[in-house]
Amino acid sequence: MPENVKFLPQDSILSFEEIHRVVDILARQGVNRVRLTGGEPLVRSEIWNLVKLLKSIPRIDEVALTTNGILLVDQAEKLKASGLDRINVSLDSIDGEKFKEITRRDALDKVLSGIDAAINAGFENLRINAVAVKGISETEVVPLVSWAQQQNLHLRFIEFMPLDGDQAWENQQVFTGAMLRDIIEENFGMLTPITRDRASQPATDFQISNQGPPIGFIDSVSEPFCQSCDRMRITSEGKLRNCLFSTEEWDLKELIRSEASDEDIEKRIRLGIQHKKLGHGSNSGRFVRPERAMYQIGG
Repeated sequence: MPENVKFLPQDSILSFEEIHRVVDILARQGVNRVRLTGGEPLVRSEIWNLVKLLKSIPRIDEVALTTNGILLVDQAEKLKASGLDRINVSLDSIDGEKFKEITRRDALDKVLSGIDAAINAGFENLRINAVAVKGISETEVVPLVSWAQQQNLHLRFIEFMPLDGDQAWENQQVFTGAMLRDIIEENFGMLTPITRDRASQPATDFQISNQGPPIGFIDSVSEPFCQSCDRMRITSEGKLRNCLFSTEEWDLKELIRSEASDEDIEKRIRLGIQHKKLGHGSNSGRFVRPERAMYQIGG
């Protein structure tokens, strides 16, 4: 996120009831997994009540959440009680000074305490997401892997995508999954592939020498997985995006607040999905950068 963010007024974003309605429509069409992201979802007041609403929808099998972890220590138990199935915590470094440099917040201790709180609350499927950027991540890979293995946590490295708030991304900054795997094997031993649970899973998982927790790699720039992607995104203000890298959006809030029928909302959702492209092309010369940054879309 950029340093100075202009937040949206409350009446411009979807209410919990409006989000529930959209997800209920999607569930009737076959969607069975939901992830709450941001920005930072835990700044939304009493977000555990939204989790309860989503878990009450028939055919929704899983509700997950991605967070920076800073507010997690105070909310982990309520999220678990609400029925939340899984948490991903974004953590690019376990060095206090490097963390502060990356995030502009002196909050590493809060994040680590939040991870402990989530484990103590009973979250077993806890994942750590680390974005890999050349010039920043070279010194962080080995400490992160060592820490995650010691904590028995599933660590995933995500390639730096052209969705940064400062719009400073350049292709040469991409620390590819292949580069990361070379560093890890050099320091820890051979990485053995793990069979994917789902074909649409964005991460390719490995184990070190066939033991310990998985290490995943989301190589969205160097090895795009668009052909198997089954995800769509609804922004906080109710816009459908059929891809993180899409330059088009389809307004669902306008329909909801004009008292449109569920059928009309479903038609607009289907229209957006029908326009999903075969690939995002971020590693090609034809790529057109989206105007929105990741924190405005939802990862």
